[in-house]
Amino acid sequence: MTQPDPEFRLRVRALAESQWREPVVVIHLGEVKPDFDVPGRRKDGTVIGKRLVRRFFWNLFRGTVGSLVNVVLSVAGGGVGNVFERSGKVTGPENAQALGLVDAARPADSAWLVFSQSQVAMIDSGRTFVDPKDSPPPTILWHATTPDAPRVTPRKRIVWPDGSAYEYVLSYDEAKLLKQLTLPEADERA
Repeated sequence: MTQPDPEFRLRVRALAESQWREPVVVIHLGEVKPDFDVPGRRKDGTVIGKRLVRRFFWNLFRGTVGSLVNVVLSVAGGGVGNVFERSGKVTGPENAQALGLVDAARPADSAWLVFSQSQVAMIDSGRTFVDPKDSPPPTILWHATTPDAPRVTPRKRIVWPDGSAYEYVLSYDEAKLLKQLTLPEADERA
């Protein structure tokens, strides 16, 4: 995953700070496709017992076409990897609080975790491979404020009061950028 144009980060930050009226930390997550370890959810996050026919055809498609795409990409791209690979993990009890954020972020083109001392949000900046001036403004997909806001450990996870958690994996560039920031208030929340 490559770093998006810095203009996208500035736009996401400006949206949150204009609404919250406090400084924020902005973390680019990109695509949100975690594994799920939550009762009532399959590993891919779909609800158990729903959309069985659709699920059957998706597995059929994934097994045949997905395998061919993976072979082509691996050969042509020098080992690009699995198209259906998941990154991160959601854990918790049935109906975990973490599901609200993750379910809202999964359809995002480019997800950004944004948090301050009192608020946490997931924002979609749209496709980050286009010129920022040609893209729509960022939109808030999910938002929580204290006392209901989860605790954010900036470099690895978000934890809710019910014990559910979303662990994410940052790109090398994003982790390096985040390491350069001093986050005393963020580390206290962890």
